[in-house]
Amino acid sequence: MDNDWKARLGVVYSTNPDFAYKKEEAPQAETLPPSRQRLTVTIDRRNRGGKQVTLVSGFVGSEEDLKDLGKALKVKCGVGGSAKDGEITIQGDLRDKVVALLQGMGYNAKRGN
Repeated sequence: MDNDWKARLGVVYSTNPDFAYKKEEAPQAETLPPSRQRLTVTIDRRNRGGKQVTLVSGFVGSEEDLKDLGKALKVKCGVGGSAKDGEITIQGDLRDKVVALLQGMGYNAKRGN
């Protein structure tokens, strides 16, 4: 269906040849220095098929910096995971190791549950 009207909702059309559609960009959150970050490291088993994952939450900053921190943690732990929506997910129960790594990097991290 190439002519679906729902796909065109919210699109502005103009007959002016000099018209330029301006898209509003969300302001980037400024990344706090590691000593001012308050990170909480918890374990989560919900909606994961019985598997355990370590969650690092409370990061204040840009998505790019979050992904960099997530990649560093995944490499140092030697496991997989993801970093999105302000949380870092690391496969397995690695709470103690992640807290030690974060504190070694200068972050104010504490272990949750």
